[in-house]
Amino acid sequence: IGRDPEQVEDIYQYLYRGSYWRSGPIQMTALAGVDEALWDIKGKRAGMPVYQLLGGRTRIGALAYTHASGRDFAEVEDAARRGIERGFKCVRAQVALPGLEATYGTSTARKSEDHAGRVDQQAGSPETEIFEPSVYLRTVPKLFAHLRLKLGDEVELLHDTHEKLGPIDGARLAKELEPYHLFFLEDLLRPEHKESFRVIRQHSTTPLAMGELFNSLWDCVPLITEQLIDYIRCDLGHIGGISAARKVAALAEAFHVKTAWHGPGDVGRPPHAPSVHVDI
Repeated sequence: IGRDPEQVEDIYQYLYRGSYWRSGPIQMTALAGVDEALWDIKGKRAGMPVYQLLGGRTRIGALAYTHASGRDFAEVEDAARRGIERGFKCVRAQVALPGLEATYGTSTARKSEDHAGRVDQQAGSPETEIFEPSVYLRTVPKLFAHLRLKLGDEVELLHDTHEKLGPIDGARLAKELEPYHLFFLEDLLRPEHKESFRVIRQHSTTPLAMGELFNSLWDCVPLITEQLIDYIRCDLGHIGGISAARKVAALAEAFHVKTAWHGPGDVGRPPHAPSVHVDI
C-alpha cells in the first residue's frame, strides 16, 4: 500500500528480498499474485496486451497438450484420438499399472477430488496412491510402442513420471522410450537432487522437462546452465509471476532450453492468462 504500481520490478524485489525467510511455495505464490496484477495494471494503463510490453509476439498462439489416460492401452489410444480430433497436436499419455488400484494420471473425477484433499473417513487420512517401480518400468515403454503403432508419428506424445523414479530407473525409462520420440518426458526425478539429471543425460537422448515443483529462479539455474533438461516447465503462479518467468526464459534461451510453462487444471484463471502472454 502506498507504492507506485508502475514500479513492477522494484516491488518484486522488495517483496522477495524483504522477507527474511524468502522463497518457498507460499511466499512465491502470493508474490506471483501481486506481480501479475501489477503487469495487468501496466497493460491497462498502456492500452496494450501484456505480451506487447514483453517485446511483442514471436508466435501466434501457445502450444498446449491434453491428457489421455485409461485402464489399458486401448483406452489410452481412444482418449488420445479424441484429443487429436479436438485439434491437439500434443497428447500426454498415462496408463493404469497392472495390479495397482491408483496410478497417477489415470484418475477419474472421484480420484481428482482425492488429489484435492478428500479424506477417507474410515482411515482418517488422505487416500494413498500405491506405486511399484518395476511394474511401471515394464508397462510404460509398451504403452508408447502401442501408441506409435496405432497413432503414427505425426502426433507429439508426452509422459509424466511425476517425480516417482530414482536416477538409475529414470535413465532406464528415458533410454527405453527413445524409439518412440517423445516431445518430452516430464518431471522424471524429484527436485531435491538436481545433479541426478546428469545420470539421465549420460544414458539417453529423450527430451526432458522439469520444474513443476520449483518455486524460484534459483531452482532452475543448475538444470539450465548444465543443459540437463530441454524444457523448463515452472508454474508462473508458483515462481513469482511474470517478472520471474522473464528471467527464467532469458537464462534458458542462453543455454538452448525451451519453456513449457505449467498450466494444470487445478489452478485458477489468473495464472493461466500470464502464462499465455509470456508464451506468445
